Amino acid sequence: MTERTDRTVLLRGGNVYSPADPFATAMLVEGRHVAWVGSDGAAEAYADTVDEIVELDGALVTPAFVDAHVHATSTGLALTGLDLTDYRSLAEALDRTAAFGASFAGGALIGHGWDETRWPEHRAPALAELDAAAGDVPLYLSRTDVHSGLATSALRALVPGLDALPGYDATGPLTRDAHHAVRQAALAHLTPAQRRAAQHATLRRAAELGIGTLHECAGPQISSAEDLAALLALAAETDGPEVYGYWGELGPEGIETARRLGAVGAGGDLFVDGALGSHTACLHDPYTDADHTGTAYLSAAEIAEHVTACTEAGLQAGFHAIGDAAIAAVVEGVRAAADKLGLDRVKAARHRVEHAEALNYETLAAFAELGLTASVQPAFDAAWGGPDGMYAERLGADRAAALNPFAAMLRTGVPLAFGSDAPVTPLDPWGTVRAAAFHRTPEHRISVRAAFTAHTRGGHRALGHDADGVLVPGAVASYAVWATGDLVVQAPDSRVAGWSTDPRSGTPGLPDLTPGEPLPVCLRTVVRGRTVHRRTA
Repeated sequence: MTERTDRTVLLRGGNVYSPADPFATAMLVEGRHVAWVGSDGAAEAYADTVDEIVELDGALVTPAFVDAHVHATSTGLALTGLDLTDYRSLAEALDRTAAFGASFAGGALIGHGWDETRWPEHRAPALAELDAAAGDVPLYLSRTDVHSGLATSALRALVPGLDALPGYDATGPLTRDAHHAVRQAALAHLTPAQRRAAQHATLRRAAELGIGTLHECAGPQISSAEDLAALLALAAETDGPEVYGYWGELGPEGIETARRLGAVGAGGDLFVDGALGSHTACLHDPYTDADHTGTAYLSAAEIAEHVTACTEAGLQAGFHAIGDAAIAAVVEGVRAAADKLGLDRVKAARHRVEHAEALNYETLAAFAELGLTASVQPAFDAAWGGPDGMYAERLGADRAAALNPFAAMLRTGVPLAFGSDAPVTPLDPWGTVRAAAFHRTPEHRISVRAAFTAHTRGGHRALGHDADGVLVPGAVASYAVWATGDLVVQAPDSRVAGWSTDPRSGTPGLPDLTPGEPLPVCLRTVVRGRTVHRRTA
């Protein structure tokens, strides 16, 4: 039974994370909006007039998280099916694939998460090994970065002319156009029931984690128009997180499709390059472990044309750009659009760059100047950063240490929106905040408070919803209730942390995210006044 949204709810006896009152212990919600925040004593005036009283028992109330970059169907398929993320050898991954393939019941099998850099064999499965494990099943396995993939012979046979496409390999992983083609073939063979179950699993998992809003980054090379339409319809008809769609297709066709689907932007995963793990991120200088500079999918001129068209159409443009050469092309293209249309008009559109890992001082300044939102994933650094990580293997220690400079982004005034890129890294909002606050490169660390803001209000601001993502009177009542330990203030500079814990500073605390400490547990998630998750045990 759907919960009414005209109810009045009083939450009391906890801690409310609100700039309206840094010492608030209670909150009143009327319908879809926050009506009041304050002390338990003052809350007594409302106790006899509300429909429900929630006794917090010391729990923390915060704005619900926003995951600013997800792929819901692929995430759900990993949640409910073949996920190789935690398998630590090629042999284990093949054994798991064989066991999963034994349950094949028609359609296509889709899996995710293999990462040869974590395996002692240090290589991907060969086609013969994959066929031996899966048999005649059309099976697609995306690499952890989703920029290369494996396909069995049965799936390859469904793509006429595959061997003529860029990125084709007769026995190993596929990249570029060949990879996109086998992925599209696999997704096209999903049944509607498979797709719906996967999408529902993602929405349910997000709600369980205190995520109230998702930005779905769709496109013809990563999903389909039918997939995005089905997701937006499912989100609208069920109680769960809100979903805002981005459609990553170039040109007038992309803008028309985005409008037809109800997407908020013709962007998201509109690829300017690939990914570092697959050697397809586009660099100025060659990879340390390969004799090339990656792959460029779009030119600065194409970017400029798309940004111009989107700005004139009143839509956000957005681009996937990871390598320094790809990011430079985005900056050049957006600046050309600004020269044509006027800087203020382009800035007002809040165009986005997804991932934006290899930034330097010049491109940081350009992002701030052009009003580009950096939609970034701190869990990438947690997974692949550090002197012994994949980044260092691909780029060398010095270039790897320069990636994901969150502190410099904030200092420069670049708007940040945090996400997971699930299934590339899992839905894990507090883990994402922890990854930013304890970046493997210390000079890139930011305070927990700044990271939390990027993962809540930052995602709303990326949509142009500046009033959302904060618990103050009049704001949308999208919030989460957390069981957690002591609340603290954590910042890279100990002087800041010391000042902030002084009661006179009025700085509200957040959970202790020191690595090794348990993360908060979500007790309840509410989206626009409607409860979408309630922990039962």
